[in-house]
Amino acid sequence: MSDASRLEFVIAGGGTAGWVAAATLARFLGDCASITLVESDEIGTVGVGEATIPQIHNLLIGLGIDQREFLRETNASFKLGIEFAGWRSPGTSYIHSFGSVGRGVGLIPFRQLWLRGRALGVAGDYGDYSYNVVAARDDRFALGGASAAAPELAYAYHLDATLFAQMLRRYAEARGVRRVEGRITAVERDPASGDIAALNLDGGRRVEGGLFVDCTGFRSLLLGEALQVPYVDWTHWLPCDTALALPTESGARFRPYTQSIARTAGWQWRIPLQHRTGNGHVFCSAFMSQDNAADLFLANVEGKPLADPRPIRFTTGHRREYWSHNCVALGLAAGFMEPLESTSIHLVQSGISRLLTLLPRDLGNLATARTQFNALSTTEWERIRDFLVLHYVANERDGDPFWDHCRTMAIPDSLAAKMALFRESGAFVREEDELFLDDSWGQVMLGQGVIPQGWSPLADNVPGDDIGPFLDSLSRAYRTRAATLPGHGDFVSRMAAAAVENRA
Repeated sequence: MSDASRLEFVIAGGGTAGWVAAATLARFLGDCASITLVESDEIGTVGVGEATIPQIHNLLIGLGIDQREFLRETNASFKLGIEFAGWRSPGTSYIHSFGSVGRGVGLIPFRQLWLRGRALGVAGDYGDYSYNVVAARDDRFALGGASAAAPELAYAYHLDATLFAQMLRRYAEARGVRRVEGRITAVERDPASGDIAALNLDGGRRVEGGLFVDCTGFRSLLLGEALQVPYVDWTHWLPCDTALALPTESGARFRPYTQSIARTAGWQWRIPLQHRTGNGHVFCSAFMSQDNAADLFLANVEGKPLADPRPIRFTTGHRREYWSHNCVALGLAAGFMEPLESTSIHLVQSGISRLLTLLPRDLGNLATARTQFNALSTTEWERIRDFLVLHYVANERDGDPFWDHCRTMAIPDSLAAKMALFRESGAFVREEDELFLDDSWGQVMLGQGVIPQGWSPLADNVPGDDIGPFLDSLSRAYRTRAATLPGHGDFVSRMAAAAVENRA
């Protein structure tokens, strides 16, 4: 293809967002595009998103990245879900796991059978019927091995975001992406159309392009500052505004799940990697000072701190448009969703995938694609927002001012409708390809104490005497199967060693 007909992409900013975009564009557009990424080594990245959800497999498979090499290059571990400790009330705990919960019978969903069994007094904890939860509780993991008795474990990863960005950079540059080191000093716009024409860099350099991808982090240098796209503030629903982050030496347990532990005015994360543990304390500054938050944080980390706590200020929300003129924002430049459900990298993936799906051949005619992109992105972000708000509003931590505030705040109508339907009969209706599925909503609703008043009449078609044995057979099969799995640490060590052997 001649240079004159190639699509010209300029990515502003590196980090995970920038290099995911560069690698994906290079992989799927190939010689149809020229791709330039501008970043400065002087500007650090936030790098708090070290936990993922299973959709990351789409990225790795799409790019053709070998899982063993990925595990070794990013010091990754496996993730079966997220434990929420103390979120309903102090001393309580549940795991929001990946994969399915239980097994339905014909048209009868499993949760409806469990609800009826609960009323009959023959049902155990909801997590007993998730193979992922059963394996996670015992720190066990393995790939494959699905059988009639138990499904294959559904999983994602914990990873070092900095190492992941470096791996993607090597991948992208090997496929023709040009990296330009430099600090952006100005964004040059076309006086007639208002489109971005070029980025001006230090040293008097200039980088022109046809479509610009803003990955400049919270500053949103292109979309927010240059194009003046306003920010939609979600602080009313998600009031936490500060995070403290620091790495520690690995703890005594090598858990195959993320921990999210409720604290006085927010929550704390623990993310176990091969070489260290990632830690953070997310809190609301209106209810706790940074000094008190740091003291509480340091008193509750596992392992020796490897750095001082690093403060990160944020406002949860998003840019009103994610694509304006000829600029698409990804990552923190598009908005911030606190990392409660590990959606940061996914939102970068879905954004670049959506761009590729809608991208027209003629970059001079972007209006239709831009409108559709913004509509789909807004729906995705709002549905994830609702899922996060659910964790906060459905709490029973009476007497904690922060949690009292969250429990009594007005919530989005879309979430209120979901909660009302679930309270009636445990039903859930997925809307508009939203990210989280029925099993995710069900686990969090029940874990947070949103207990249905009844169940579907479909479940009444199963004789009551059969419910208990059916539930027992499932939980017993999962326990038996999980007991045969290796420990998570042993499995990761073997995978990493296999990567070395494969490379030799």
